[in-house]
Amino acid sequence: MVNTSQPLGSNHDRAERAEELRRLLNRAAHAYYVLDSPEMEDSIYDQLYRELLDLELQDSSIVTTDSPTQRVGGRPAEGFSSVRHRIPLLSLDNAFNHDDLHSWYGRLLKVLDREPPTGSPLPALAMVGELKIDGNALALSYEDGLLVRATTRGDGEQGEEITANARTITSIPLRLHLKPAPAWVEVRGEAFIPDATFQAINNERQSREESLFANPRNACAGTLRQLDPMVVASRRLDFFAYTLHLPDDWQGSTPRNQWDALQWLGDAGFKVNPNAGLLPDLASVEHFFDQWDNERRQLNYATDGVVVKLNDFQLQDAAGFTQKAPRWAIALKYPAEEAPTKILRISCQVGRTGVITPVAEFEPVSLAGTSVSRATLHNADRLEELDLHDGDTIVVRKAGEIIPEVVRVLPELRPAISQRLKLPQICPECSSELVREQGEAATRCINSSCPAILRGALRHWVSKGALDVDGLGSKLIEQLVDRGLVQSIADLYRLDEALLGSLERMGSKSAENLIEALNASRSQGWAKQLYGLGIHHVGDVNAKAITTAFSDSDSLHQAACHEPDSITAIYGVGKEIAQSLQQWFSNPANQLLLNELHSLGFSLALNEDEQTRAIAAAANNHLDGSTFVLTGTLPTLTRSQAKEQIEAFGGKVSGSVSKKTTYLVAGEEAGSKLSKAQGLGIKILDEDALLNMLKEFP
Repeated sequence: MVNTSQPLGSNHDRAERAEELRRLLNRAAHAYYVLDSPEMEDSIYDQLYRELLDLELQDSSIVTTDSPTQRVGGRPAEGFSSVRHRIPLLSLDNAFNHDDLHSWYGRLLKVLDREPPTGSPLPALAMVGELKIDGNALALSYEDGLLVRATTRGDGEQGEEITANARTITSIPLRLHLKPAPAWVEVRGEAFIPDATFQAINNERQSREESLFANPRNACAGTLRQLDPMVVASRRLDFFAYTLHLPDDWQGSTPRNQWDALQWLGDAGFKVNPNAGLLPDLASVEHFFDQWDNERRQLNYATDGVVVKLNDFQLQDAAGFTQKAPRWAIALKYPAEEAPTKILRISCQVGRTGVITPVAEFEPVSLAGTSVSRATLHNADRLEELDLHDGDTIVVRKAGEIIPEVVRVLPELRPAISQRLKLPQICPECSSELVREQGEAATRCINSSCPAILRGALRHWVSKGALDVDGLGSKLIEQLVDRGLVQSIADLYRLDEALLGSLERMGSKSAENLIEALNASRSQGWAKQLYGLGIHHVGDVNAKAITTAFSDSDSLHQAACHEPDSITAIYGVGKEIAQSLQQWFSNPANQLLLNELHSLGFSLALNEDEQTRAIAAAANNHLDGSTFVLTGTLPTLTRSQAKEQIEAFGGKVSGSVSKKTTYLVAGEEAGSKLSKAQGLGIKILDEDALLNMLKEFP
């Protein structure tokens, strides 16, 4: 029996009573919002909440961060700060049918060294199937059981801190239901707006003559970025937890597989999707996927597929990661919704490298909750393949539920008199003749003065991965180019505050800040400068490798034009990149740009920090020329950690044993790779031997 009217005598311990009220209210909220099993009448809850609020108003020292009264409070935020995730939030690779699923499973068996002999059945690995919620990923950080930070996914490495907003989501516990709690725990999950709630929000907005949200996912994303937590609370978001990370020295209950992790999250107070399944083999995964293709339409939230995860955590570690995704998980997506519509015209976009991209413009149709009227056609080959004619009826869908695409034409509905749609022969931006090299799919404008190419080059130069110039957005770049104020990257650094201040939506303070940002960008490193130049095929990763090998633009110019083999000798850099560098440095206009940048204060060379890193890399390169293969489970290192350390010292890690293999690093339960390596006479290392080798210097 809950006592709702305990008197507050002079000897009453307010802190003790407040603690009791917090415990009762948090338990009731968990039962209502997470377990969907109310255990307290609303009137009783309201009385207890009021009593707790009165106590906290009388004595602010007893207010705690996990109090139900603190879910919504404080002034609206002035903005969101960017924070780095303790553990990156990687994306998942996608599969779109059973064949894609089988291909992924085959790759998984190969990397785990469990491929069956030809003609033998596939070995069964236990997996977990979880519905893929169409919401927004959040990372929740707890310390000593208390929620201390919530962040959006962002780019996977860092996101925006939205702790005040996340605290309004009643299915996110402010304090873990664990005693004792870990020193820290990272919980990942999906915030979403249930369909019924979404409809109610839109009905309310319509009554106020406000614009409607397109779909629940967009509404959720916009809500999480509201600066006022009161607005977030009014939208009644929900949350499913699906992943956790615990400290290595945690002595409490530690899940050894994904199924147990879901149970752990539920015990800790999180809402876990009840529709997950423990699936013993691939056939069970297929059945689970097919079953939910029909049943998902009965759910009160949007789901666009099934996430399949290898259950065993040790096997997950053994499988490791690619550069962007875990090998042990796949997002198996349901077929995208399709809709017919009528083509209106073909327009063209000009990219920063001059590539012409045809775009189909059609009568608007609703797909996955959004109105769609344009879709890229990629290149002339795709346009020809579709055989598009004016007035055609086409079928459109959203690839991966995100990107609109034209799937096919319905020729039976074609008007009697119609003409085939083709790419133009002249650039829509500068009227120069377009060129298509033999053997290439891309059609290009090769006029380096083309305004579209210039706008694209400027946007790339100032982007975060390149020179990171804050305050120079697309609209301002368009003004600068359209008015003829900027005709090259170098011209950006000749702008002054008076000229910028005269532009539309640019005040004196904005102009001053932009000039400061431009000046600061001159000190960016050589790798960012090279990447910012926008050379075809040279990405940010390749730029780092290239600038480590060639310390300035002069040495890179010499190599690109006269010693291309020295470029392809760089690990991960192929002939395609070397050819792009040769073509770029051979262009007189680009040489003029480099000279101008030099005169404007750009070093186009390694700065002090980059030189230090390059020297360290060269000094520790004693494994250069050695190829390693990893198999089995190592005592302390995961496979990905071992790979990173080997590559840091110049070694190469391969997935298969061959005559070119220098060393095999074998842990427990080493498979057929060990036998093959022994048969080839390859030297076998255990973890200790590997670590000793990493410490050695020539």
